[in-house]
Amino acid sequence: MGMNAYYPLELLASFFAVVVVLTLHEFSHAFVAYRCGDPTPKWNRRLTLNPLRHFDLVGLLCFTLVGFGWAKPVPINADNFKKYRLGLGLTASAGIVMNYICAWLFFPLYLVVHLYGSAMPEFLYFFLESLTYFLFAYSLSFCVFNLLPLYPLDGFRIVDAVNRRRGKVYRFLRNYGHYILLGLIVESFICDMFVRFGIMQMANFDILGWVMKFATDIFGWPITALWGLIPW
Repeated sequence: MGMNAYYPLELLASFFAVVVVLTLHEFSHAFVAYRCGDPTPKWNRRLTLNPLRHFDLVGLLCFTLVGFGWAKPVPINADNFKKYRLGLGLTASAGIVMNYICAWLFFPLYLVVHLYGSAMPEFLYFFLESLTYFLFAYSLSFCVFNLLPLYPLDGFRIVDAVNRRRGKVYRFLRNYGHYILLGLIVESFICDMFVRFGIMQMANFDILGWVMKFATDIFGWPITALWGLIPW
């Protein structure tokens, strides 16, 4: 059976991986905010691993199909934090840290399936290999994606927590960051569509793709290098 016949399985694996990655990311925001003294996430029923509480439908579809997306932001009231700026910083970085830890844990699962799963039925092997790889890749890419200092991503919220100055650059990123982000996602999607139709040169113009590949290679190298030292 050709690989094209397995495309629905690949999409299904991608969807399940996105569900896991986004849910863990948002839950970690809610958990840390709650532990820092803010009950708002619990009141809004976000202190849960139920993925239905965290999804934004458009963001979920974008992540599944394009590789970039978002979930519903966890509502917080920073005035409830025991230590205001510390609570802001920890809450903002919680999702990024969670995704990076998960990338470390998911990669060996992928290696086990990749190296020892070939005895399974072909369709099951393909699905599990795709699922475990997407869990690793999406955890890593979502971690890096959220480091971008563009509102409303976590990177901007970290800057907001540690920076007391509210200059022109801050106001620009706060007011126009979501437009820049949306433009980069659309531009990346358009370039990807051209590449899929055989116009490979368009990959050179994928701005967000270049940034993400550069960053994920740097962040991902310690993970693949360390697990690669094990004689599987």
